[in-house]
Amino acid sequence: MKVYVSADMEGITGLVDAEDVQPPGRDYERGRVMMTEDVNAAIRGAYAAGATSVLVNDAHGPMRNLLPDLLDPRAVLIKGRPKPMGMIEGLDPSYDAVLCVGFHARAGILGVLSHSFMGHEIEDIWLDDQVTGEIGLFEATASAYGVPLVLLTGDDAACAEATAWNNRIHTVPVKYAKDRFAAQLVPVAEARAAIESGVTSALGSPPAVSPQQASRVLSVRWQSASVASHLCAIPGVTRRDDRTVTVTADMVQLYRLFNLFLRVATAVTSNPPYC
Repeated sequence: MKVYVSADMEGITGLVDAEDVQPPGRDYERGRVMMTEDVNAAIRGAYAAGATSVLVNDAHGPMRNLLPDLLDPRAVLIKGRPKPMGMIEGLDPSYDAVLCVGFHARAGILGVLSHSFMGHEIEDIWLDDQVTGEIGLFEATASAYGVPLVLLTGDDAACAEATAWNNRIHTVPVKYAKDRFAAQLVPVAEARAAIESGVTSALGSPPAVSPQQASRVLSVRWQSASVASHLCAIPGVTRRDDRTVTVTADMVQLYRLFNLFLRVATAVTSNPPYC
């Protein structure tokens, strides 16, 4: 059984603030340890369920947050960026299940550190007119490969978003949002034990998913009209209004295009040239 793990940081046990998850935040180095240990709990649970290999993709921010020397040595790590498929780099149809560790709710939801991919730059995302965030796009792409997303960990808002998107996803809440930068925490040992046992249970009978090649429609509303304007240079991308772009393709291609969107948006909004 091959298991794929995507590790984000905002939904990790004990972390609630930008200082916990963004370098050079005063608690970022401690956050890296916490992130690595949550992932280790998932790896232990996967091997307890009979996994023969585990691939971990560091999917947060700079994508070099996990500490290789502290990571369970049975797992293989993908670290760094840019990566063509971003948070889902390395996943292919040969895997039997996907685990999402440390995920967060989408933009506009009152969850811990909630946002969609680029913080304040993205206001909304729709997939076939259904509003979504990182969780929905991730699950849809994994399903297109024929690989089920079987478990997600994060705050209660992220867990609710996952089950609303697909009620077959098992969830492990490791904190309960009080506001965007505040939460009631599950004790660390209890949270890690829940992740480990939750993964083992979820991998006991993963649902069958058929690979999908049907075209789908992705729409993204940006805060900046300039971003939308630049994205229209990509073949197939059109503007629905000044700040919203739309593109149609199969789900795997959409996810790859979306990662290109993020790189373009970063270039447009970072140190723009002035004449």
